[in-house]
Amino acid sequence: MSMKNYNNLLELFFENYQKQNRNNDLLISLKDQTNKFNWEKTFHSLKKVSSEIKKYVKKGDRCLLISENRPEWFITDLSIMLSGAITVPAYTTYVERDYEYIINDCSPRLIFVSNQEQFNKVKNIINKNKFIEKIFSFEKLDFDINKYVNLNNLLMNLDYENANIPKLEIVRKDPACIIYTSGTQGNPKGVILSHGGILNNCEGALDILNPLLSNQTRFLTWLPLSHSYEHTVQFVQISVGAKIFYAESIEKLIKNMNDCKPQLMTAVPRFYQNLYQKINASFNKATGLRKKLILNMLKLGKKKILKQDLSFAEKIIDNLLDRIVRKKIKSQFGGELKTFVSGGGALDKDVGIFLNAIGLPTLQGYGLTETSPVVSCNPIHDIRVDSVGPPFKGNDVKIAEDGEILVKGENVMLGYWNNEEETKKVLKNGWLHTGDIGVFENGYLKITDRKKDILITPGGDNISPVKIENELSNSNLIDQSIVYGDNKPYLVALLVLSEENLNITHDQIEKEINKVNQNLSKIEQIKKFFTIKEKFSIENGMLTPTLKLKRYKIVTKYKNQFEKLY
Repeated sequence: MSMKNYNNLLELFFENYQKQNRNNDLLISLKDQTNKFNWEKTFHSLKKVSSEIKKYVKKGDRCLLISENRPEWFITDLSIMLSGAITVPAYTTYVERDYEYIINDCSPRLIFVSNQEQFNKVKNIINKNKFIEKIFSFEKLDFDINKYVNLNNLLMNLDYENANIPKLEIVRKDPACIIYTSGTQGNPKGVILSHGGILNNCEGALDILNPLLSNQTRFLTWLPLSHSYEHTVQFVQISVGAKIFYAESIEKLIKNMNDCKPQLMTAVPRFYQNLYQKINASFNKATGLRKKLILNMLKLGKKKILKQDLSFAEKIIDNLLDRIVRKKIKSQFGGELKTFVSGGGALDKDVGIFLNAIGLPTLQGYGLTETSPVVSCNPIHDIRVDSVGPPFKGNDVKIAEDGEILVKGENVMLGYWNNEEETKKVLKNGWLHTGDIGVFENGYLKITDRKKDILITPGGDNISPVKIENELSNSNLIDQSIVYGDNKPYLVALLVLSEENLNITHDQIEKEINKVNQNLSKIEQIKKFFTIKEKFSIENGMLTPTLKLKRYKIVTKYKNQFEKLY
């Protein structure tokens, strides 16, 4: 059935359930490989959990879901939908005040937590709110037994005799979830996404992925499912009858890739930047013949990805390099990877060229939570690394007079929960104002800047700090950076040095900055800098859960040090 014909995301699951070998594994935890669900168990689990949820909710009620990625996340999300309620996913990295804001904003009837650790973060808030009917947990809780349901106890007694597919009264315009934006500034906003919006996104994703699919394509899921990007990916996985592996943690990602040999994997630019730095550092240590092979591979790989013609001899050499160098690199990531997909932020062009050149195809896409979330993506047969690809079918994209990217279509959010004022600011005549600046080149969309992040010099020049920060972070010496200088005579930077370079001198850093400055125009060059030892992280509140810099927060914290440089 075409995606256009489904009324809701549950129909997508039920139809694929009927087509699959029901004994095939669907959901597998790499943290505990005994925790897995085949299609049959998943189907009956959904029915069982949703029948329990229905005791406490009516259509349109919200259910908060706080859990790391695991099979029960998927079961819960679809069970909430099946009960007619709306899933509100929340990051496990939030602190109590974040949960309190979300709970007060969306008034959930039920709260789902994975374990005691997550429950402890909301325990005090639950006691204050009478609208919360019940707590569901995936693991045993130390809590009043009458107030919570242990999900695993429910799943111990499934009714395999009852194979009827439930009747559904859910239409495409109904809300499927409310996803709170990471909030680089101020309080997060609850983005209401519809069943039709996510289905529309799945249709576009299938156009991109169809050439890469095999029987039971293996996906490794690492990006939090509470993020709109991975939340939608799970329905793409269902539509292709995939096998879904849930990674243990970012620290164990490479190990997990070897454990499950994924063919497809989605992640954010920060992951690819780290990968680039690690592989590049290893290449820099190479000598002799190995060094020559690496340099040739990079040179020819770059020519290919930039669509420059290879001579007959170069084609032969490149084929040899595929077998003796690129194959070896690929084997470090499980050996069967067909492509990485990058989203959730701008992927640095040099990083994109490098990964594609060494045999790790990387497709850059673009989107935002408000667009369910993908707007466009590069296809595997025509990767253009400095672009984010052509728009998905079913959404209209145009460039406003001031360069802002506007999006219209079923994938655009229904609005912000409880926030008509903010909704009206970004949704005008059906067009979503993304806040991103871009251009079209031969049908491919290029992001040139972010409206909010533009630095304007006293001379009226517009400067992209992200571009300069990418250049700085590509250095082996520098791990993270923030560029500062709005309405200032020159630009300065805050630098976080990489761990192995914490003891280098000011002069050595200056030399590195001068090297970076050679790739920048005069007005973009960094004149002064200071370093800090504390890395930006989710834990210290300087990164969003999708690893984007909380620019406003960082600048506020270090404002005095920035100002001392002028």
